[in-house]
Amino acid sequence: MTRRRERTEEPDLAAGGYVRAVSLMRERVPSFGQFPYSIPAVRGLGTLSLHPRVTFLVGENGTGKSTLIEAVAEAAGFNPEGGSKNFNFLTRRHESELARALQLVRGVRREKDGFFLRAESFFNVATEIEELGVPLKHYGGKSLHAQSHGESFLALATNRFAGEGLYILDEPEAALSPSRQLALLKILHHQAQRLGSQFIIATHSPILMAYPDATIYELSSSGIGPVEYEDTEHYQITSGFLARRESFLHHLFEEGEEE
Repeated sequence: MTRRRERTEEPDLAAGGYVRAVSLMRERVPSFGQFPYSIPAVRGLGTLSLHPRVTFLVGENGTGKSTLIEAVAEAAGFNPEGGSKNFNFLTRRHESELARALQLVRGVRREKDGFFLRAESFFNVATEIEELGVPLKHYGGKSLHAQSHGESFLALATNRFAGEGLYILDEPEAALSPSRQLALLKILHHQAQRLGSQFIIATHSPILMAYPDATIYELSSSGIGPVEYEDTEHYQITSGFLARRESFLHHLFEEGEEE
């Protein structure tokens, strides 16, 4: 298992990301009429350039965020249910073959660490960590099962992310309160700016996707494309609701009564 190490040299922060782009090899697609290739964001995928530090995938439920990020993680060598590249457990059958149709465009650097962290299968990852007998000091000194969902998420990110790593996160906000999403942002910033790490994150959180200078891709029924933070539906709905809460609720409840 990878753990924190003494550094002999500073990471080259100007060298670019470990994965510069993700490309769909269309000749490897058996049919665009079958899942997951039928998802508009996948069907319209060409080459997706990634930010050397932080890239977000955003969009409504069902647009393919988790499907795509899981395939990227698999193509990068991670277990589809999460963990490091040393994890090889499976608790359910994975029928998606999207990873086989993806090609990662690698940068000149190779990551020295990595982790695929996803909310929906985090319990299984925590169980695997215990079964492997990994020293708990790498996860905050206490069993992840002995902590709340949010506490264990932050304990893992704080203690397990060693730096100079490729970290792929699938909807981490599912386990985190708003204040702990801010704590995760601080970890992300330290890793990206000081320790030379690269993040690819699928999220609904307007707090997380506010990270400065990140690249944001929006997945929708129209496909996939870059979007500015303020133009995301997540930002517009959240900011609009907070600014005009009573008006939003009035129209929401009025529409419900008319149906």
